[in-house]
Amino acid sequence: MVMEPMTFGSPEPITPMASPPPNDRGPGRRRTAMVALFVIAGVAGGAIGAEVMLNRPQPAPVAARTSASTTSRGAAAPPTSASAVYRQAAPGVVTISTVAGRFGRVGEGTGSGIVLNNNGDILTNAHVVSGATQVRVTFNDGQTVAASVTSSNASADLAVLRVSIAGSSLHPLALGNSDTVRVGDTAYAIGAPFGLAESMTEGIVSGLNRTDSATGLTGLIQTDAPINPGNSGGPLLNAQGQVIGINDSIESPIAGNVGVGFAIPINTAKQMQSGANQ
Repeated sequence: MVMEPMTFGSPEPITPMASPPPNDRGPGRRRTAMVALFVIAGVAGGAIGAEVMLNRPQPAPVAARTSASTTSRGAAAPPTSASAVYRQAAPGVVTISTVAGRFGRVGEGTGSGIVLNNNGDILTNAHVVSGATQVRVTFNDGQTVAASVTSSNASADLAVLRVSIAGSSLHPLALGNSDTVRVGDTAYAIGAPFGLAESMTEGIVSGLNRTDSATGLTGLIQTDAPINPGNSGGPLLNAQGQVIGINDSIESPIAGNVGVGFAIPINTAKQMQSGANQ
């Protein structure tokens, strides 16, 4: 069952953000972070749980601040198969778990993210961590650590987390060039759909420069690689295993994928990062 989540206030301000004009949201547009809401009944001592997908209005842009990431330089030798892409990229994909609570209500969410660099920076969607009082990151090897939100741009739906972990154990993903993506290119998505960490799906780039009228995001990459709740913030990869987009939302009349997914071009994140480092 799909339902609108309750919006909990952020525990601490990251950067002041103005509210944008409201967007009319079509019933078919759904964000792909997964949340379970639990209502704590003090008298009965019970809990009622339901999985929902985030689908909330986006505030005005706030400049993101991150350190330099690993970016592909020149043409990379293409892996020979989907399994080769997975072996190359999976160590740099994380599962993000969040907790938010207010007035006796507790929400738990699941999303995905990518390792940007050896400094412990993780790129994800802003809606994955919006309102969270606790954020934890689980790596490919099973290690789970606490994370803090260092920057968030809600209008671009991008956020950067920071974890304290030895840089030698991190596996930054190579960032491709989304300007060179063409319709028909092979595309792979890795993330935690419905909480199933380290899942990979395959498809193609179905369209370019798409607009999500529900969120106001423009210039999106459309793909038919299956994307579901929990994939939010994970990478959309090309045949060389380079990140070409950040999976964001799906167009679907049901609570699942029907072959129309959208990703934020990775060059958008690069531009934010470059501006923050100037």
